[in-house]
Amino acid sequence: MYRMSAHRIAVIPGDGIGPEITEATIAILESVGFHAEWVYLEGGLSSIEKGHPAMPRETINTIRELGVALKGPTTTPVGGGHTSANVQLRKALDLYANVRPARTLPGIEGPFADKDIDLIIVRENTEDLYAGIEFQPHPDMAQAVKVITRPGSNRLCAYAFDMAKRQGRRRVTAVHKANIMKLTDGMFLEEFRKVAAQYPEIKADDIIVDNCCMQLVTRPEQFDVFVTENLYGDIVSDLCAGLVGGLGLAPGANIGTNCAVFEAVHGSAPDIAGKGVANPTALLFSALMMLRHLGHNEMADRIQKAVLEVCAEGHFLTIDLGGKASTEEYKHEVIRKATA
Repeated sequence: MYRMSAHRIAVIPGDGIGPEITEATIAILESVGFHAEWVYLEGGLSSIEKGHPAMPRETINTIRELGVALKGPTTTPVGGGHTSANVQLRKALDLYANVRPARTLPGIEGPFADKDIDLIIVRENTEDLYAGIEFQPHPDMAQAVKVITRPGSNRLCAYAFDMAKRQGRRRVTAVHKANIMKLTDGMFLEEFRKVAAQYPEIKADDIIVDNCCMQLVTRPEQFDVFVTENLYGDIVSDLCAGLVGGLGLAPGANIGTNCAVFEAVHGSAPDIAGKGVANPTALLFSALMMLRHLGHNEMADRIQKAVLEVCAEGHFLTIDLGGKASTEEYKHEVIRKATA
């Protein structure tokens, strides 16, 4: 059993299935000897229902103090209601880089199961149309402002190339629409090329977003690392998740200069909440990104190996992956393999 000094880590269990998959994830981390003081915080619809904001100031301040958080899915109403808790958190903590890996897993069926997909999407997290600058100058007209800055673009591209170098990746591709958005996307592409010149050992190229999507559903194995603006990254990262089995397998990290929040990117699935059938894999993979961020690569590797074995064997997959296992059964099987 591993022994190490304890960490203090913020935890937002989230809504719907969030508390269930959070419990399973933490149990698996602790089974291999990862010691932490888990500081539970409010956030999302559950916070709203208690009369607090979707992302309370206390939650934001605590994450800022601790520097690391694990976050379950939170509910965001469509077309009305409260503002996204995720957007509030990213903006308040300046979590400028959203990192979304997507890789094929053994035993997971799908049209691309035979492809060797191993992608990382690095998405700008605080600018673009998601800055939320909207106004309605006329009852029949609404407008939104797309915000792209040189510093924002430069630091994102620098993060993407630095990450690619650390991980031994060979190619970084900028995704854009600079043929139409000549000033905004043009600026992003200019900064990408400036940063790329500092990493001559890494191939740098770019692709228009619509062509990118087309090529992803024809030859996804050709790509390595994408770096892109907020809106395109949101769409492309979910597309890539669909190539490898869906959002239930998609981890995510939000990286800032002083803070990092690791989260499941799927929804809160209130229709299955409390039924004991939720799939914790996405949050667990996000937690493995957190372990590596904290320097515990060996622990992360042990758990990842266990999950891959569970997927390959197929006996303990949850309903969303075509299996019949409960959340508890999946958790215990991962723990059994990780601690064998």
